[in-house]
Parts: sequence; structure tokens; C-alpha cells
Amino acid sequence: MASPLDRRVLVVLPAWNEAESLPTVLTEIRTHLPGVSVLVVNDGSSDETSALARRHDVEVLDLPFNLGVGGAMRAGFRYALAEGFDAVVQVDADGQHDPRDVPSLVEGLDRSDIVIGARFAERGEYEVRGPRRWAMRVLADVLSRLARTPLTDTTSGFRASGPRAIRLFAVHYPAEYLGDTIESLVLAVRGGLTVEQVGVAMRARSAGRPSQHPAKAAVYLLRACLALGISLTRRSQMLVTAEVAA
Repeated sequence: MASPLDRRVLVVLPAWNEAESLPTVLTEIRTHLPGVSVLVVNDGSSDETSALARRHDVEVLDLPFNLGVGGAMRAGFRYALAEGFDAVVQVDADGQHDPRDVPSLVEGLDRSDIVIGARFAERGEYEVRGPRRWAMRVLADVLSRLARTPLTDTTSGFRASGPRAIRLFAVHYPAEYLGDTIESLVLAVRGGLTVEQVGVAMRARSAGRPSQHPAKAAVYLLRACLALGISLTRRSQMLVTAEVAA
């Protein structure tokens, strides 16, 4: 395995009713990332997600009810902190993230605390249109200025977190809608953490249905801007954030 994965890396898959796609995703991870630890956070699924994960001989955390990606990832970060992992890589359980991109994300942790797998960084053919695209552009522009580095895909869930980010997110990872992407970056940057991005190629879901239908694009626009506004006005946690990240 390439040198970026010589450190202790934990791949965390938040999974809600992903029984159809999960076996293929876990097989790919085992094939392309041998020796890397895997944690499936079963986010209150009503299907066979948990059972299928256990059959693939990976660690499983079963949440009693659905908390959303943010709540599932916070549980994953707490597990990583308790077990002494050096890096956490979030990978979707629906097959859209290519495990072969994981070493590139982890390599970026030599320079930054958080590395985002960007879908709009001259790789792949992923495209978004309409209000959703406008919202993503606005979010990217605002967060690029805040982080003082070019960011094109701030809503990407494909990202790697180093030791300082793990300590921060194990305590403060936001559980609200879009908080796991937008607000987490605001908290990280205001806590003194550094962020960068690397280009990745997004794939179509291997099975199942997407959680967001195109018809909800306008709602996404409103909620995304609201999430950013809320995160930018939350100042009370900053002292605690700085202490955790130090």
C-alpha cells in the first residue's frame, strides 16, 4: 500500500438503508485499501444494512434511530478518537465515492487538517444544474474566503480528517441538515484548522434511491444558505473549539 496509508486510517461509512449497495462498496474497499480499518455506522436502518456489514467482517455501530449523516459521523469520530486512529475518511455507502481516491485524500493530511474530495476540480463528469448549483457556488465562494484557500465543493461528503480534526469533531460535529458539510468546515476553520481539496471523480449510486430528489432543489438552496448563516453566527463554541483542536 502506498505510503499515505502507512498511518492508522479508519474509513467510516454512515449508512441508512443501504443494504443493496453496501456489499459492493465494502468489497471495493477491501480490494483497493487492504489493511485499512472500516467502520459502518448503521444509522437506524430498517433493512439488512447492519447484518450485511457484519458478514463482511467490519466493525459496526448500530444507532437506535436515524440521526442523519452528521450524527452518524460524530459517532464515527468518537470511535476513532477512542481507538487512537490517525485519520478518518468518510465514504458514502451508496457507491458514489471511489475508494481508489482515498490515498490522495490521506496524503493531503501531511499539509492540512481536513482534505475535501472535490467533484468540481477538473476530474470526472459530475454536474449540477439550477438552484442547487447556484447554492453550491455561493457556499464555495464564502467558505473559500473564510478558509483562505480555493474550495469548489464544500458540500462534498468525501473527505479526510487528521488528528486535530478528529479531536474537534468527536465533540462538536454538527448533526443538523448540511451541518456535516458546511457548518463543520466553519467550525474547523474558526478553530484554527486548515483545509484543502483534491480532485475526485464522482460515480452514480450503485443501488437504491438518492435521498434528495431534483424537485427539491429550491428547498436545498434555501436550507443551504440558512445553514451557512447559522454557522457563521455561532460564536459561543469557538473557545471550546480552539481548546479541543489544540
